[in-house]
Amino acid sequence: MLPLEEATRRLRPFERRYVGLRPIPLGNIVGTDGRGADFDRDFLPRRPDIGPRWRQVERAYPDGDFPPIVVYQLGDAYFVLDGHHRVAIARQRGMETIDAEVTELRARWHIRPDTDIVELIHAEQQRIFMEESGLDRIRPDLCINFSRPVGYVELLETIQLRGYHAMLAAGRALDPAEIAADWLEQVYEPTVAAIRREGLHRAYPEATDADLFLCVWRRRRELMPDIGCRPLEDATRQFAEEARRRPRRDRRPPRSPERPLILAAARREDHAGAL
Repeated sequence: MLPLEEATRRLRPFERRYVGLRPIPLGNIVGTDGRGADFDRDFLPRRPDIGPRWRQVERAYPDGDFPPIVVYQLGDAYFVLDGHHRVAIARQRGMETIDAEVTELRARWHIRPDTDIVELIHAEQQRIFMEESGLDRIRPDLCINFSRPVGYVELLETIQLRGYHAMLAAGRALDPAEIAADWLEQVYEPTVAAIRREGLHRAYPEATDADLFLCVWRRRRELMPDIGCRPLEDATRQFAEEARRRPRRDRRPPRSPERPLILAAARREDHAGAL
């Protein structure tokens, strides 16, 4: 099961509100507050000493009229605070819903019932990217997705490079939000528009906008020794032409080398607020 502490530490919910008593889908209960050693993801017992309590609850509620359990809701997923045995027995009996007192936690990343720890890591990297880049201050609703979370680290570096040159040109320090707005409007969004005009999504259907942006960024960097620093739109056009000449079976966007996912988190802790 997903640990509630792990989910809240990585997602850092920004709002909490008590929803009240309502039936919730048993299939959406996927996490726990501290009982991961007792039950697995399907709420089957992981220890033999759970049996007596299980049988006691079964005898007390033979018709399934359980008292409400207590849960936290994150996205479409629920985390049990009280009522693990009731959930386990209800699922074993084939029930579809169970009454619960629900407190909702809201975070940037909307997790689903099939979310696993890998997706939580992905969500954490997105959150760190938005905070460190300054984008959360100007476009908190912005959704930049990667197929692999390491992409956020590399994308942050493109913003920092843009900021470095912008500060040299201005002769003064710039606010991170000012740098982020300039990068978004002058670099990222025009390049994504060019990517779509050139039909790169058709060449690489599994890639996200952000995946393809980094492909174009890297391709321009590779070409710099021969043709200099050309506009990203030109690099997009050349990348698309190369993709169209390449056999479909070989059309796999180059990926970032695997880098420790702790990098961005460590950067945040050691250099909080820096860009």
